[in-house]
Amino acid sequence: MSLFKKRSKESERLKELVREKYGQIAKEAPAPGQAPPKPPPPSCCCCAPSASPCCAPAPDPSAATYYAEDVAGLKDAYEKLEGHVEEADLGLGCGLPTQHAGLVPGQTVVDLGSGAGNDVFIARSVVGETGRVIGVDMTPEMIDKARANAARRGFANVEFRLGDIEALPVDGATVDVVVSNCVLNLVPDKAKAFAEIFRVLKPGGRFCVSDIVLEGQLPAKLRQAAELYVGCVAGALRAGEYLGLIRKTGFAGVEVKASKKLDLPDEVLLGHIGAEDLAAYRASGASVLSITVVGTRP
Repeated sequence: MSLFKKRSKESERLKELVREKYGQIAKEAPAPGQAPPKPPPPSCCCCAPSASPCCAPAPDPSAATYYAEDVAGLKDAYEKLEGHVEEADLGLGCGLPTQHAGLVPGQTVVDLGSGAGNDVFIARSVVGETGRVIGVDMTPEMIDKARANAARRGFANVEFRLGDIEALPVDGATVDVVVSNCVLNLVPDKAKAFAEIFRVLKPGGRFCVSDIVLEGQLPAKLRQAAELYVGCVAGALRAGEYLGLIRKTGFAGVEVKASKKLDLPDEVLLGHIGAEDLAAYRASGASVLSITVVGTRP
């Protein structure tokens, strides 16, 4: 088997893994009009009794997150934003991309990995009736959930499209702003994903992405762990590599607007590496960061 075919096969395997996990989350999400259950309180600084990834619960979609304290604060911030829809907020993000996106009335906005629609609805509240917001997600169950949430509120200027971020179902140079929240780290070919963002943006268009990146190096066993890939960790790039990739795509004005260190609890890591490797990882100073990045298509 050629190297290209091996990479293609691995890419499809990872996509199917993500699609399966997020499909399960959508199935267990509250129905339109019903609020999601509150997460259990964290048992220590940033972990909960039953740990699961920042962006995708595994194996239990109702379990608390790796970053319970951080995500709880994020949820509180989200709830204060105009347009927030409680049943569409599944707690899967790692930032507030709409906050730094420079949204104004009348714009066309695309949300990548739109899930149940929360960031789409928040963007809609800013761009208004003269604007348009398109959500793209590769999970059919999430698309169905988002469409139901929009239909219940009678939103006529939002649309949810089933599609792949590496091949967006959006025409070129038609979009003012692209946003995404803790999703691009799940995309196997990140260069292709940013190339697609560049393609769909109008000249002068802007993106704002919240994502997970690394400072330092994760141990090999953590990088290979499927659970941590679905949880936005194993698939993350180093911060410098991530920003360099964006600049190489052709974007100008690339800037980190927000950054926060996130803690991976020992009990989670010990499920994948031994105590000696854990000690070495802690001593290395490596860390996992949530960042929000902006850039402009010239």
